[in-house]
Amino acid sequence: MTADPAGKLMGNMTGILTRTLRSPQGVVMAMALALALFLGALNPAFFSAATLIDITRNGLVTGIFAIGVMLVLCAGGIDVSCTAIGAFAMYATAKLIMAIDPGLSIWAWFAMGALIGALLGLINGTLVGGFGLNTLIVTLGTMSLIRGALLTFLGTVYVTNMPREVVSFARSNIVRIENEMGQMVSLPKAFWALAAVSVLVGLILRFTIFGRKVYAIGGSEEGARRLGINVAGVKVAVFVMAGAIAGIAGITHMTLARMANPFDLVGQELNVIAAVVLGGARITGGYGTVVGTMLGVLVITMINTSLLMVGVPSYWQKVVVGALIIIGTALPIAMERWQARSIRSRA
Repeated sequence: MTADPAGKLMGNMTGILTRTLRSPQGVVMAMALALALFLGALNPAFFSAATLIDITRNGLVTGIFAIGVMLVLCAGGIDVSCTAIGAFAMYATAKLIMAIDPGLSIWAWFAMGALIGALLGLINGTLVGGFGLNTLIVTLGTMSLIRGALLTFLGTVYVTNMPREVVSFARSNIVRIENEMGQMVSLPKAFWALAAVSVLVGLILRFTIFGRKVYAIGGSEEGARRLGINVAGVKVAVFVMAGAIAGIAGITHMTLARMANPFDLVGQELNVIAAVVLGGARITGGYGTVVGTMLGVLVITMINTSLLMVGVPSYWQKVVVGALIIIGTALPIAMERWQARSIRSRA
């Protein structure tokens, strides 16, 4: 007797959907969809290309920062200094290039920002990997140290006279359309920075030995050490990469703002951590994906944007973000326990 092809296909699709919804990414996807439907019911204009472009633009910098923080979380650490590194790299790059040669290509700005960020990340990596210090304590300390050094030694004056290369890049758009209110909404070319960082980190984590080492250390540091993995070296490399990504995020922020403000990005690390944790990365390490992180960024950006759209005071955003960090931390643990109970009940 031959099986019904349609029934078999439906069964396969149902199985895939069930497995997806049981994963952290699936839960976040469902949350994003439910939130979108709710916002669409409040404001039908939400379901438009202009809104999608606006949300993508608003999440660019958070998304780049989140990729670096996700990388650190996968290795069993946490990085709250990312925005401080991004601000330092942004302002230092602006001051250096303006003093050396303002006519340098925009790619030189990104390269310089990434280099400065990597050097600052090396400080974190050395303290964590080389001296075995706690990542939260180290990055809290370097966050304060880097912000203090920025304002003390580099200055507090806004750099507003951006050179032509930066202004030209800032004005270049991938797409530009008109929204329901007749305002122009655009997706800048800075989007390619997020795309490049996401693809590169995704490939490294999924297809390289280094990526497997990162997950192994996050899952069990002692077990990774017994397997012969150079735990200290991998941790240093992870923080260097995270620092470089933070530097790229800082330069991206500068191109969107068309100025270098040393006071920018303060407090944004909470949004970044919330997006990463909500995207399924475990605070204890050993798990995290680029796709899940981007879904987390989408949810956080939609919430922040929608709260402003409906007139909710901005300080309520902190309440929501704090709640999401707790939910995102508890969600993987609750799902693991539920799956363990399901397996025991079937046994």
